[in-house]
Amino acid sequence: MSKNRSRSGPGHNPQLEAIATRGQTEMILYIATTNPGKLRDFKAAAGLQIVIESLPGLSSIPAPAEDEPTFKGNARHKATFYSTHAPGKIILADDSGLEVDALDGSPGVRSARYAEDSHYPALPGMTVDDRNTACLLSALDETPEGYRQGRYRCALAVACDGKILAVASGSVDGEILTAPRGVDGFGYDPLFFLPQLQKTMSELDAATRLAWSHRGKALQKLLALLLLSYRKDPDQVCTVSQPRLFRASGDISGD
Repeated sequence: MSKNRSRSGPGHNPQLEAIATRGQTEMILYIATTNPGKLRDFKAAAGLQIVIESLPGLSSIPAPAEDEPTFKGNARHKATFYSTHAPGKIILADDSGLEVDALDGSPGVRSARYAEDSHYPALPGMTVDDRNTACLLSALDETPEGYRQGRYRCALAVACDGKILAVASGSVDGEILTAPRGVDGFGYDPLFFLPQLQKTMSELDAATRLAWSHRGKALQKLLALLLLSYRKDPDQVCTVSQPRLFRASGDISGD
């Protein structure tokens, strides 16, 4: 593609815009996820000169094991794995979840499989999110208000042809409610309360959710890192190593 686009909205970031407008083409990231909520958030947060699309044929690729002990480890593993199935494409993968202090950091990297791991009963009509949410409430049943702190974490990794190009992460602190609130969002969002806003993640509009969320913070860091290299030579992004990117912009892979 060869069009420069000016965007504003949930994904608008003046720093990214300043970097991106020095280039001439759009960068396409193919995200390895079948989660419609994640895909929606990533597309909305992409902003100027970045296009995020679903990885073609993802459903036909056997999913890799997510057995790393950290979010970054899983994100790196998934990005590397899927990039070998899509030669020449820049692949974006994520791993994210909820850590609850009263549960010693659980569900953590097992957030999406929390109820399954805990053998929590699956009632008729329950979605995976419903079951995980109910399992979390059960685990915190005897934990009083004031002791229900936790945080969302997200790690993102980008790879091309089996090589990691960049990694970034983000987090947001909050509290776990005793009952869900809100209809937007997904996962544990209806229970994740932001004291500063007096709302759960599910009660936020799209722009506010992206500004505050772990996923939005991680993506903005990652895009800034990638665009510093991309604006120099769009055709060579897949040949740029992560250390070279970090020397150019500083290591922004932390929270």
